[in-house]
Amino acid sequence: MSGPHGYAVRVAEDPADLEACFAVRKEVFVGEQGVPEDLEYDAHDAGAVHVLAVREDGLPLGTGRLLYGEAAADRTGGDPSVGSLGRLAVTREARGLGVGVALVRAIEEAARARGLAAVDLHAQTQALGFYERLGYVAYGPQDMEAGIPHRSMRRSL
Repeated sequence: MSGPHGYAVRVAEDPADLEACFAVRKEVFVGEQGVPEDLEYDAHDAGAVHVLAVREDGLPLGTGRLLYGEAAADRTGGDPSVGSLGRLAVTREARGLGVGVALVRAIEEAARARGLAAVDLHAQTQALGFYERLGYVAYGPQDMEAGIPHRSMRRSL
């Protein structure tokens, strides 16, 4: 999938792609938002579907991941037909270029390819409007994750 601003979004397939995904997450979540590094990376990373946005010259611009099956059960109320979108991060320089939207849509495509009927996510409250514009609906109470207020959201596919 290509973006209109000289970038492409793809599923991360090899170790170099995964390293790029983790580098973007470190820059955004650990560096900008102060999330402790030991909270940012977890056991789910190994089995997740990671997506990566890269500029034409190979510079990573953004990432996100999809959990499904048992890995997503604690995030989706145990519903095996629902995947969990998470760790969506776009570098400061790439914001406003549509990278976040392209990443969300790529994760949704990966969910559809795995037969999932919906995608849940746990959005930072400052990002609720972004996800609402993409068709996600907030539910449940606000809670804190890594010291940042979040809300659960879902979109049927």
